[in-house]
Amino acid sequence: MAAEGPEELSRNGDLRTAAAELQTPGLELDRPDGKAGSPVGMAEYTAPLVGGEEDEDAELPPDFNRLWTSAQENPLDFTSWTELLQYCEQESHVKASRRALSSFLVRYPLCYGYWKKFADLERRAGNTKRAEEVCVEGLKAIPLSIDLWIHYINLLLGTLDMNLPESTQRIRSVFEEAVAAAGLDFQADRLWDLYAEWEKEQGHLSAMTAVYDRVLRIPTQLYQNHYEKLKTHITSHPPQSVLSPEEYKKIRATYRESVAQGEGTNRVSDGEERPPGEDETSETANGTDTEEAVQKMQELLLAAWEKTHAQNEAEVRKRWEFEDAIKRPYFHVKPLDKAQLKAWQSYLDWERMEAHGGNIEGDVTQEQEAEKCDNCVSGHARVLFLFERCLIACSLYEEFWTKYVQYLEPHGLDDTRTVFRRACEIHLPHKHSIHLQWATFEERYGNLQEARRILQALEQALPGLAVVRLRRVGLERRAGKLEVAESLLREAVEQSKAMGQLHAFYSIKLARLLFKLGKNTGRARAVLQEAIELSPDNSRLYLNLLELEVSGDPRINGSAVQQCISRALAAPLSPETKILFSQRGLQFAEDFGSSVQSVLGVYDDHQKLLKELGSRKRGAENGHDGCCSTCWAARNNNTTSSNDGRHEWVTCRIRCLWKLVSATIWQQLWWIPQPLEPVQPVLPTQLGPGTATESWLILYGLSSSSAGTDKALTQVLWKRHTIPGNAGDFLGMLLQFYEYRCSPPPGFHIGNPVLMAKREVAFSPGR
Repeated sequence: MAAEGPEELSRNGDLRTAAAELQTPGLELDRPDGKAGSPVGMAEYTAPLVGGEEDEDAELPPDFNRLWTSAQENPLDFTSWTELLQYCEQESHVKASRRALSSFLVRYPLCYGYWKKFADLERRAGNTKRAEEVCVEGLKAIPLSIDLWIHYINLLLGTLDMNLPESTQRIRSVFEEAVAAAGLDFQADRLWDLYAEWEKEQGHLSAMTAVYDRVLRIPTQLYQNHYEKLKTHITSHPPQSVLSPEEYKKIRATYRESVAQGEGTNRVSDGEERPPGEDETSETANGTDTEEAVQKMQELLLAAWEKTHAQNEAEVRKRWEFEDAIKRPYFHVKPLDKAQLKAWQSYLDWERMEAHGGNIEGDVTQEQEAEKCDNCVSGHARVLFLFERCLIACSLYEEFWTKYVQYLEPHGLDDTRTVFRRACEIHLPHKHSIHLQWATFEERYGNLQEARRILQALEQALPGLAVVRLRRVGLERRAGKLEVAESLLREAVEQSKAMGQLHAFYSIKLARLLFKLGKNTGRARAVLQEAIELSPDNSRLYLNLLELEVSGDPRINGSAVQQCISRALAAPLSPETKILFSQRGLQFAEDFGSSVQSVLGVYDDHQKLLKELGSRKRGAENGHDGCCSTCWAARNNNTTSSNDGRHEWVTCRIRCLWKLVSATIWQQLWWIPQPLEPVQPVLPTQLGPGTATESWLILYGLSSSSAGTDKALTQVLWKRHTIPGNAGDFLGMLLQFYEYRCSPPPGFHIGNPVLMAKREVAFSPGR
């Protein structure tokens, strides 16, 4: 009987490293609804079988209840489960171990080592049939597990009567299921070797040859060993023993053809009569092949397999670097490092490009797929298999499940749905993003009832998550059920009254739904006003109420708008927010005010608010006080000591400040007479650089250098500004200029530096 191959110590169900492997495409498993399982993904797994009734009355160990309660109260705490399982194993208590393993494997079905422990537990208890059932359940959950397949096969080999023909057939069928499910694994060598050795023990040398012929076309870690074993097998037995009748007939014909080509016309063809007493040279007297014929046919066989081996070796070399980068191909709750995650991402992308002819998003024609199959690459099937391998080690990472469903969706909706179900119901029950993707997938393909079920189940598992409630509302709204959407939002508003921010959030959403889609301004206003009563310091509620009032007819809603603003100004809001509301009120009055008196009244109120709250000057631009790189560098490098340097710096400084305020300035200077006189300003030669000097020169450039300069006006401007040289104060000086003189002074014109700046900024921002 074939013995089980060696196992890696870190993957035997050790409590420190719980390992497992997932399902492969191609394994048909039964689903709970009675339908055939998808060839992609894992069958819907619920729970392993629980023990029989004969030990239901057995007393549990003393510390079992304590450890069991701890695990049940913290189902996501892997350590609690391992402590419970270790205790049950130490106590050797069948009922306790069975109960603990059954519950643990529901939450962590990828820990194949514990499936093996469960099967061994039942076998030691004399429940051979139940041990087989446990293995079958485990293989439904993780059909890529080489170790679990070997464990199952050895269990059958140790319990079945191999003298019965049906036992042999059953073992062979299990081997076929195993290689179909996990045979593409890079480390599946032990399974293939076990299969070949078992066929050899049964005396089926041709079947052994067929097994090696199949594995010779699959990139595996020990591909060279398989080729060497095949050569030894072929050279140790005559071709008639190691080949099927059809294959033997074919290779014998090839041999005769090669002999005929070698002998030329001296060889008597098969269709001609031979002279009396002359036998066929390829056979002995008893009808068997001659030693020379056997040797020649073996050489022909090995030559053909040499070509296949070379092709497979090329495929192994392509994948070796990717496989070598994967250090933890089994499941564990401990996070993977970034290098491992990147290795899986790179491997998946490369395999997809290989399957799609270099296009990661492309499709493969049937001819390309057939050619790849002939060249040891199985294309789409290999991509699926690699995804399944990846989702063993990376089953707790949403991005890999998302990548898988995105790849699967163009190939089949049922397979995609199966993967979504595995991710959401088994591995990521508390990750909302993948659940939302599943609901969106179902809605996109018209399965609204399933989308509702997914979102409702997610909200029950994660209560209070706003994004889930909003997704439910959006689903009903898109389905045309506004009443249901409104009821969901109202329910959320009522449930969140104890949480101010969340209550305001839902209230705003409900008000928008009522106003935008329900066309019911009164109900929307009532929702916001009620929310303001509960959260008077929430500025977003006032802003949305103001938006609602402003969007109506200004001739009717004018008073409502001013009431909303007055309410916001009286609320405990920040000064900046109050100024914002006041500015909005002033803007509304200027745009839609019915009389100039009302506009002036709002304006006076705004000015009073500004004085009460205090003016806040704008800070320097990028720390340069509005300077460009040229004038800032000139100031720092002290290049303004000379008259020429100072003149250049001041001119650049004026140009920079002019750019900052040009948009507002030219709205105020519309009345400047044309054409502008390019008069060169007289620059004081003894004034050093500084903010006061800059401000003086700006004023000097804006005023006339002629005798018409209004010195009194300049003095007023000089007294009114507080931080000379600041762009904001410069604009303030201009406004004060027009306050002081309602008409321009005689001879007013712009100096040359400002004229240059005007040309650079294209004069007017609104032209």
